[in-house]
Amino acid sequence: MMNHKLVRGALWAAIAIAGAAAMGGIALNRGESINALWFVVAAVCTYLIGYRFYSGWIAARVCRLDATRATPAERLDNGRDFMPTHRSIVFGHHFAAIAGAGPLVGPTLAAQFGYLPGTLWLLVGAVLAGCVQDMLVLFCSTRRDGRSLAHLARDELGKVGASAAMVGTLFIMVILMAVLALVVVKAMAHSAWSTATVFATIPIAVLVGIYLRMLRPGRVLEATAIGVALLLLAVAAGGWVDRDPALHAWFDLDAKTLAWFVIGYGFVAAILPVWLLLAPRDYLSTFVKLGVVFLLAIAICVLQPEIRMPALTRFVDGTGPIFTGKLFPFLFIMLACGAISGFHALVASGTTPKLITRETDVRMVGYGSMALESFVAIMALIAACVLDPGVYFAINTAAGIVGADPATATATITAWGFPVDAAQMQSLAQHMGETTLYGRTGGAPSLAVGMAHIFGSAFGDGLYAIWYHFAIMFEAIFILTVLDAGTRVGRFMMQDVLGAVWEPLGRTSWNPSAWASSILVVLGWGYFLYIGVIDPNGGINILWPLFGMANQMLAAIALAVVTAIFVKSGRLQHAWVPGAPLAWLVTVTSVGAWQKITSDDPRLGFFAAARDLADKLAAGLLPPERMAVAPKLIFNQQLDGWLTLFFLLVVWVIVADMLRGCLEHLSGRRPARSTETPYVATQLT
Repeated sequence: MMNHKLVRGALWAAIAIAGAAAMGGIALNRGESINALWFVVAAVCTYLIGYRFYSGWIAARVCRLDATRATPAERLDNGRDFMPTHRSIVFGHHFAAIAGAGPLVGPTLAAQFGYLPGTLWLLVGAVLAGCVQDMLVLFCSTRRDGRSLAHLARDELGKVGASAAMVGTLFIMVILMAVLALVVVKAMAHSAWSTATVFATIPIAVLVGIYLRMLRPGRVLEATAIGVALLLLAVAAGGWVDRDPALHAWFDLDAKTLAWFVIGYGFVAAILPVWLLLAPRDYLSTFVKLGVVFLLAIAICVLQPEIRMPALTRFVDGTGPIFTGKLFPFLFIMLACGAISGFHALVASGTTPKLITRETDVRMVGYGSMALESFVAIMALIAACVLDPGVYFAINTAAGIVGADPATATATITAWGFPVDAAQMQSLAQHMGETTLYGRTGGAPSLAVGMAHIFGSAFGDGLYAIWYHFAIMFEAIFILTVLDAGTRVGRFMMQDVLGAVWEPLGRTSWNPSAWASSILVVLGWGYFLYIGVIDPNGGINILWPLFGMANQMLAAIALAVVTAIFVKSGRLQHAWVPGAPLAWLVTVTSVGAWQKITSDDPRLGFFAAARDLADKLAAGLLPPERMAVAPKLIFNQQLDGWLTLFFLLVVWVIVADMLRGCLEHLSGRRPARSTETPYVATQLT
């Protein structure tokens, strides 16, 4: 026994030393190229240490997880929303639901600051903040009948704070879902391969759901083997569809058509039984996601490519061409889901707690899945940083900044200190099977180029075009799986709000309530999706900064609710666990939101951009095509500004109400009242 403990201790010591050495090498390296393998080692070691020790301490000492306690999935099992589910499937569902555009696009865009800031925050932020938030929200919801974040806020905060949390969370969720839907629509538009493959995952998921529910209950491995085989076949068939002229025409859809498909899919996914579509589809999609991510990690370990982006670029001063804003606070806003994400709190208090079979699974599902998402973000950052910096900026910078023609664009970027020439960009586009790669903003194309570069170098440099389009398809699948879970979570939130008006509307399993709530939620994010699709500037440029701030503000709301629960449930000595990341997020989002609202720089401030465009329109300085859409762009910028102000006020109202309630409780003016469901012993074996 003693030898076993010594071996185990030595192993964890070796992991800690390896992680510290890799992290030190990344942080202290200056002026020399650095191998991407260091990033993989640092990430894996950091997540292992965090999961083994920090999450273990939280599970045992802070949450005191109890495997003998019946969960809502067991006590409230109705075969649709509540249902005990194998923990591997729950893990797959949760990971698929939370891993959307953020860990792919955010790190890619944030690479304009250099590789060092993003890497450090992805590792430290995930272990100490993001993973903790996911685990604690999931724990609190599981102990309270799987209640949504809005419902938890209503129970734990005062009337003002609860009302602000319910309304603010619902509005933030609508914005988040709209941006995620817009990203996937843009990735699938006019890509027959991606569209055909993504469409095929839906009947495959239904088949797996029926197989596990009716044909071979409990045969998870069999269903997994069948589902994965069909997914691989779907990927191959997508290439065949792309090459067939007749079939290509069927699946070569424009953005508007795909937007209506996504809207319809979101509604259907929100009302169908969870076992039929949501859980098996997300579970299977997880295999595609994890397969590609781990294959990318293996390729990096084998190839050991050099990181070509410098540790810090000149754009840390806030003059970046991809997005405007200084390193603080905008690095932490643009990275979004890779370190901490408020959207995760919606899933952790929405669908996932209704599927947890054992309370002890909260640790693996909550902390573990977020650690894995952060690893995805590290892989995305590596894929962006192995590109020549000049190529990276040529792909991600809009033509309005660097110039519309190749010669002007490359000359501008070279003048920044990142050499690139038109012949190099033309050759790269031909290798990727594209006509041009200039100005392909949004992060997804440059990420696909980086992935294709790594895969092509490791497994065959004659297949760059195949790897590029496979990466685009992978990103679309990665993001679309968030929509089904997110819409169902939005349904639960809407039912909480409607239930305050008329109690029957708050019943999650009452069909009229489920249908009405789903329609309202889908119409909400569908409106912003459609506005983004018809926006001549692509939509992402306007909505992504708002997405980043709203996402981090939602995380602050979730952590404020958890902190209130901890103080009122006798966990005051551990209130710093959610309280410390809460204080950081409130600081970051408040500074960022204030700058976006008050800045006079048209490239930074929402209202400043609207005024600048209005002045140019009035003076007749815009070209005809810009004049036609200027009123719409002005309205969108103003709307973003007012929404940012609204979200900022909501966060501060909630934090103030939380602090007031905690002080009243500690002073004895408000008697303690437990909102936990009474203990019921599990009957599951």
